[in-house]
Amino acid sequence: MSAKRVVIALGGNALQESGAPATSDAQLAVVKKTSEYIAEISEKGYEIAIAHGNGPQVGRILLASETASDVTPAMPFDVCGAMSQGYIGYHIQQALKYELKKKNKDLPVVTIVTQVVVDKNDPAFVNLTKPIGPFYTEEEANVIAKEKGYVMKEDAGRGWRRVVASPKPIKIVEIDSVKRLWDSTIVVTVGGGGIPVIENDDGSLEGIAAVIDKDLAAERLAEDIDADVLVILTEVEKVSINYKKPNQKDLDLISVAQAEQYIKEGHFAPGSMLPKIEAAMGFAKSKSGRKAIITSLYKAVDALEGKAGTTIEL
Repeated sequence: MSAKRVVIALGGNALQESGAPATSDAQLAVVKKTSEYIAEISEKGYEIAIAHGNGPQVGRILLASETASDVTPAMPFDVCGAMSQGYIGYHIQQALKYELKKKNKDLPVVTIVTQVVVDKNDPAFVNLTKPIGPFYTEEEANVIAKEKGYVMKEDAGRGWRRVVASPKPIKIVEIDSVKRLWDSTIVVTVGGGGIPVIENDDGSLEGIAAVIDKDLAAERLAEDIDADVLVILTEVEKVSINYKKPNQKDLDLISVAQAEQYIKEGHFAPGSMLPKIEAAMGFAKSKSGRKAIITSLYKAVDALEGKAGTTIEL
């Protein structure tokens, strides 16, 4: 029996510690811890690819670029996304390669700067939902919105953030390269959901200002490489209904139909848990036998063995 193929989607807490300074050194320290768990998954015999978010990082890159625009030209949004893929991927490559070496596993780790095709007519370009950048108080958010014209929204009880378009991923441009590397290499791909591009009539690609949800892009990746499991890592060990209420209930194993019902009942916050559930459902129903797991980084190994997390199956 061949090794199980697993796509791991890293959440923000796997890249940046809450309350820690938003520096490169601080991120690398967190990525080193994250890589210990990923290396353990690899050691268990799973073949893996890694996707990751970039909301805080791309927001900071854009902010820095705009702030320095009187000294050097500001970079467009899609270029900032590519920059975030590069430096996050670099950190993962460096840290994970070291952890694999400690386990006597000589596996290359490579980052692919990945473009993802979206529909320029996607309604997401009208209804902005994807939070990026740092958190602000409501008062700070109002000032920023007035000064810069940004759309600012409250983000799942954690503060106010800028929101941008989050179109659905249609096609991963570099998927053939991912497939070619699969048998020999751990690939970091669709970073930040991928660089959003549109296809012009002449077949050329053009970057567009947006952030694709990394969980939906990871689901697209998992389908395309025929993965067995999609693991979506977040801050909580299990998905809950009635979250943070006296009657909160943690979920162990649920069907796609149950997940759909919970969505209808409004249990999952847009821009937070909802896209994770949608991605998990999409993968679970894409082919018989596939399953998706939502859990914390620290419980990922246990979750793959059925001992933790929330599993969604058809």
